[in-house]
Amino acid sequence: MPVAVALVTLIVVTWLINDQFLSAQSVKDLMLNATILVILATAQAVVLITRNVDLSVGAILGMVAFSVGAFFEAAPQAPVAVIFVVGMLLGGLLGAVNGALVTVAKVPALVITLGTMYAFRGILSTWAGSKQYFSGDNPASFGRLSVETVLGLPIITLIALAVLAVVAVYLAFRRPGRDLYAIGSDPDAAKLFGIRVQARVLLAFTACGALTGLAGVLYASRYNSVGALTGSGLELDVVAAAVVGGVAISGGVGTVVGAGLGAVLLSTITSSLTATRVDKFWQQAIVGVLILAAVVVDRVTAIRRANKLRVSEARDD
Repeated sequence: MPVAVALVTLIVVTWLINDQFLSAQSVKDLMLNATILVILATAQAVVLITRNVDLSVGAILGMVAFSVGAFFEAAPQAPVAVIFVVGMLLGGLLGAVNGALVTVAKVPALVITLGTMYAFRGILSTWAGSKQYFSGDNPASFGRLSVETVLGLPIITLIALAVLAVVAVYLAFRRPGRDLYAIGSDPDAAKLFGIRVQARVLLAFTACGALTGLAGVLYASRYNSVGALTGSGLELDVVAAAVVGGVAISGGVGTVVGAGLGAVLLSTITSSLTATRVDKFWQQAIVGVLILAAVVVDRVTAIRRANKLRVSEARDD
């Protein structure tokens, strides 16, 4: 896979320039920095595969992350497992709102989720105001999720890998998962084959919201503080990670594994530029070039696929 090759090349080149890049602490930081984006890219890929997009993931993550602080302030002795359930339920609810609006109003998801992004962000700003919750206010066991390791891997990274594996298997081997690809390839044909398109699209948005909620909980464990601006601008990085990882904006093509690799690549680019003391401006420039390249490759692939289909149909006639 080109993304994997690019990732390995980037790591090797950076290590040759700065031999501390692959130290034990640096590798741990690389994994921690990529963890949240991997989960978000996985969530976004589920929606993109259906020929939709969710631009509200940053706002949803912010609302869930802030709700973690509010939850632990109100119930400091509550089991940590409870906040995972609460976060995923809140995220799933907000995702379902997106899905319902897209399927009922039949307005492009780009427009709907752009609107809900501002609506969710406005709700969070009103709720949070200038208040912030800090990591020290949370239970120690919750903070240890992003500190302690198992077999050298941070616990929250293991959670991200488990999520990636479960979603990948679901999309590849379960009927509802395969239906999402059929919808993204051709929604009208999917209807003719008896696929409940609206229900599946609603499922995709709800799943995206629930996974984003999980990412929001882990964000609150990973970072020092959460507030009204938590997650701002993150949606563009998430879409970029999925697209760079081979998930087609036009739908029906790509895997969550590719999206996860795209997230790791973008995160590693940031760390690599920092390690080599390159101006941060180039991070945005490189990400922009990667997105353009991914879109061009996606378009060329779609044209070739269509040409092959026409040639095959001509031969059959």
